Amino acid sequence: MAELIWDGKYDEHGNKRAPVRIELPFQTVETVNESAQDRQRTLEMSSSGRDPEWRNRLIWGDKKYVLPSLLPEFAGKVDLIYIDPPFDTGADFSYTATLAEQLDSSYEEEVFFTKEPSFVEQKAYRDTWGVSREDQQRGVTTVDRYVRWFYDAAVFLRELLSDKGTIYVHIGQNVSHYVKAAMDEVFGANQYINQIVWRRQTAHSDIGQGSAHLGRLHDVILLYTKTESYSWHMQYTPYDNDYVNAFYKHVDPNNGRRYRLSDITAPGKSLKGNPYYEFLGVTRYWRFSEKRMKELYENGRIIQTKPGTVPAQKRYLDEMPGVPLQDLWLDVKPIQSQALERVGYDT
Repeated sequence: MAELIWDGKYDEHGNKRAPVRIELPFQTVETVNESAQDRQRTLEMSSSGRDPEWRNRLIWGDKKYVLPSLLPEFAGKVDLIYIDPPFDTGADFSYTATLAEQLDSSYEEEVFFTKEPSFVEQKAYRDTWGVSREDQQRGVTTVDRYVRWFYDAAVFLRELLSDKGTIYVHIGQNVSHYVKAAMDEVFGANQYINQIVWRRQTAHSDIGQGSAHLGRLHDVILLYTKTESYSWHMQYTPYDNDYVNAFYKHVDPNNGRRYRLSDITAPGKSLKGNPYYEFLGVTRYWRFSEKRMKELYENGRIIQTKPGTVPAQKRYLDEMPGVPLQDLWLDVKPIQSQALERVGYDT
């Protein structure tokens, strides 16, 4: 298997460097009160034998301290992990906020302010991805620093994940190939399940006259598991109207439900051992046993449009789960300027 090498992956003796493990005690900074009714409902929904004080806990801190500190309590117990790490885009920490001129105003007059990155934030970002002049002379790049930073996190995340767990890594297309190589090394290439393409916007404003690239509209979500025995609950999306009109064109006069007719004949006995008998005057190999066929017919689920024609199964639209979810996500709408979720952050 090919291996991704970055600066600092091995020490001077050729041994792979392990992530630094620093476990620190957690300290409660703030507790948000909730009503007794909400508290009871939350406890009932999240009761799984685990300390109820861990529900809905938001931890502020650097992952290199937080993740190792979670291991004593949660190693091998987390069923689902979703991470949205930085994309190594070189962006800073500043953001712009909008405030009303007066708290009781109708928002006709607004003021703006920009929160610039603090010294600590700038230093943290520079310590993570910055490359000194000496390192640059040795050929070290920001990608080296970024992959090492991500790899260390992935090692801890795998330890936290349960044997039936899955992890989703939301990452930008500019570094997704490096991140996938790191995930293959930590989790194993065989535990890679999907690369999901999420179309995050419908058009890009930097495409126009003089542009030297195609529109960059998507991010990548990498899906991995820890073992082969992971939990999986298939999700479905609704059928589109064109599909419904083309395939579910019949309407049951008794209940108004849409349905389609499906073939119930089967290949010969030599292939799958399907039963061979006469039903409604037609002798064929069938998908169902003769007993099951009679039950379906008595329940109105097998119909014959004309005497002598091959009967078919009635399949109602409202009983179908929909289209199994694919790895191309086009229906998660981007946050527009008027959306309530918008907070002014670039991504």
